[in-house]
Amino acid sequence: MSAAFAPIKNIVILGGGTAGWMSAHLMAACWQTLGINITLIESRALGIIGVGEGSTPQLKSFFDFLGFAENQWMPKCNATYKNGITFAGWSSKPGFDSYFHAFESEVDFKTQPAFFYNCEMRRKGVNIYAHPDTFYLNSILTKKNLAPIEHDNFPFKVSYGYHFDAALLGEFLHEQGLKRGIRHIDAKVESACVDEQGNIESLILDSGEIIKADFFVDCTGFSSQLLQRTLKVPFINFEENLFNDSAVTIATPKQENFKPQTVSTAKTNGWVWNIPLANRSGNGYVYSSSYCSADDAETELRQHLNMLDSDIQARHIKMKVGRVEQHWYRNCLAVGLSQGFIEPLEATALHLVQETIQGFIDAYELGNFTDINQQKFNHRINEKFEGIRDYIVAHYVLNSRQDSDYWYANRQHNKLSDDLKNVLASWHQAEDVNKVLRKRDMEKHYTSMSWHSILSGYGMYHDEKKLLKGSVKAHKYELKEINTFLERCSLNFSNNQSVLQQMYKQR
Repeated sequence: MSAAFAPIKNIVILGGGTAGWMSAHLMAACWQTLGINITLIESRALGIIGVGEGSTPQLKSFFDFLGFAENQWMPKCNATYKNGITFAGWSSKPGFDSYFHAFESEVDFKTQPAFFYNCEMRRKGVNIYAHPDTFYLNSILTKKNLAPIEHDNFPFKVSYGYHFDAALLGEFLHEQGLKRGIRHIDAKVESACVDEQGNIESLILDSGEIIKADFFVDCTGFSSQLLQRTLKVPFINFEENLFNDSAVTIATPKQENFKPQTVSTAKTNGWVWNIPLANRSGNGYVYSSSYCSADDAETELRQHLNMLDSDIQARHIKMKVGRVEQHWYRNCLAVGLSQGFIEPLEATALHLVQETIQGFIDAYELGNFTDINQQKFNHRINEKFEGIRDYIVAHYVLNSRQDSDYWYANRQHNKLSDDLKNVLASWHQAEDVNKVLRKRDMEKHYTSMSWHSILSGYGMYHDEKKLLKGSVKAHKYELKEINTFLERCSLNFSNNQSVLQQMYKQR
């Protein structure tokens, strides 16, 4: 919505990167016509963390809203398409060594009932196929290495995310932000001044210049210079149920004929991601420093990549996993790593950035640019963090690996939310999972499709030897018909490399 007038005039965003520039673009798009000035301050010399190289489908809505076409931004960021995520090695159960978490498409509404039904029958002890890889269009497209861009005559839309170079994406948004009238200051902030009411009044730059504003946005990364350091908003750590606190990354040469997917492979004390970009591959090992040293993690990553003898440098990163108590406090909003971080397993970092800034814009406007909706907004964002956390925790608590204390500890700990406990209980007791998700309002974080995919993908079923044949009713869906339908749909899509090559030629 748009307010008729704005009682504030100046907003300062401290910190650049994707979080800072996404905030600046969205605020400018909504509020510049109201006479609100948007200024972004960053020290280019400091650089950014820039480890986020994957997204959920929500990122497409960001570019669509701002009017940036894919052929405009993707080539500048070495971006590629992402149909979903393959999880490999998280389960040791026969037939369930890997699964694909697909992004949903309109086509899936025809095949998904069969998937849900087969999951229910198998949970009830019927020997029936109930693995997610067969039931979703994006899974078929990925197997066939097809881009998620439908031909003009195909009437159904497909959801997809992206892989991208995070630093280049920040640069692209910076360049476009200047064109759209966002003021930019390249400087280091030495300190923040707080007034008698406890609000941030101004920032003092290393040049001595004083920058005043009505409202401030903190995009300073894990340091959270304004919200946590200046305003002393407490941080809630998720370490009791998400053990990983470190990562080591190595870039490798571009893959040939790479598929439009992220691959997350479980290793001895964590997991390894592989993200194919147009010019290289991003790789990283996410692990817990309580179970694995940095040197051991790097060694295992190099072994996984067949790079033990390579002189390519690795980059080590410490992660601060959790969230702040209040994302919007007084006249300051934290966005990105400054508000919290849930490890990169499902690539939710930019999703949370969008949820936060778009939710804030709506709440601030509805409250006529006052803090009247602050409490409601903070509650909503905290729910979003915890809902995503629960889904990520499920990846670990459901594992069946036997190769380290790390995996055993992840499987045995009982620091689970009531929401997660209820979903897992309903699955194991062959109850209606959808009913539990609706009752607890959990689908606003992850859909029923996502929950069915992870639980079935890990093989959370009865021992195969104990399964029964079941009645004709239990086998009412023909897998052959589903496969034929999805195969026929896939004919409306082109080879992933061909689509990207055509786009990159146009830049």
